[in-house]
Amino acid sequence: MKIRPGGPEDLPLVLGMLDGAVAWLVARGHTGQWGTEPWSARPKARAKVERILTEGAPWIAEIDGEPAGTLTLTTGPGPEIPPADEPERYVHLLVTDRRFAGRGVGAALLAHAVEETRRVGVDLLRVDCYAGNEGRLVAYYTGQGFTPTEPFSVGDWHGQVLARRVLQGDG
Repeated sequence: MKIRPGGPEDLPLVLGMLDGAVAWLVARGHTGQWGTEPWSARPKARAKVERILTEGAPWIAEIDGEPAGTLTLTTGPGPEIPPADEPERYVHLLVTDRRFAGRGVGAALLAHAVEETRRVGVDLLRVDCYAGNEGRLVAYYTGQGFTPTEPFSVGDWHGQVLARRVLQGDG
């Protein structure tokens, strides 16, 4: 697996992965996380993804030259979450192309995010996720070394912020 820098030009690729994830969730009856409509068909969602890719540092994981997953690192969360009281890096838009599910793409991207955060001398890496669906995403991030910090809500959508320290021996 190779992880390469991305950019705003990867918008169609990232939207395609997000659309695939929505279709996969809908097929399993899990519509609470991202609804039922593809990201690419929602102007506000498209604009959000474009803004994150432009303002942040996107990364694309590739397997045998094929895009397999993505995440973007920024210097802080979105508007619904208060920023930390110290420098931080924040994970946005972590998604795996469903063709590569189960191959450790998300874990590799998160390990890369840890290394990038460490490389710039920042100790705090945070992420937020959907807290519904029996807390499966919260458990996933916990398994990747993150600790739940504060829950939050946007309307009736419930999320969880998680954090990980990456300097001074955290691995």
